[in-house]
Amino acid sequence: MHRVVSVSTGAHKYLQQISVGTHRLHADEPVEIGGRDAAPDPYELLMGALGACTAITVQLFADRRSWPLEKVHVRLSHGKTHAHDCINCNSGDAKLDRVELEISFEGDLTDEQRRKLVEIAGRCPLHRTLESGLQLQIR
Repeated sequence: MHRVVSVSTGAHKYLQQISVGTHRLHADEPVEIGGRDAAPDPYELLMGALGACTAITVQLFADRRSWPLEKVHVRLSHGKTHAHDCINCNSGDAKLDRVELEISFEGDLTDEQRRKLVEIAGRCPLHRTLESGLQLQIR
């Protein structure tokens, strides 16, 4: 069973309080669009979640094989990529969001182990969810 995530407006216009069980997080928007930049924006939180899921997936895989993986470093960036001719900009198939993910490892790993860990990184559950799409119901 997954925990319920609750979000509510905080002390400022765009500052959001996020509650997950006993954990508390915040989200905000940059100053240039009216926020106070008091916390990561929602896309930065999403990139953090994807990076964490990727690193955990890789670490679990290495641990199960007793590989000498000491650290995983994941660097992500998000941006909008517009279609060249924008013919399909309004279609559901238009891919306008782009995430770049770089991953590196510390530890006495073989080249083959490193290659396999990069492959496994693409199998993290959140990566799969984002690539395949999800159903979102607003009530």
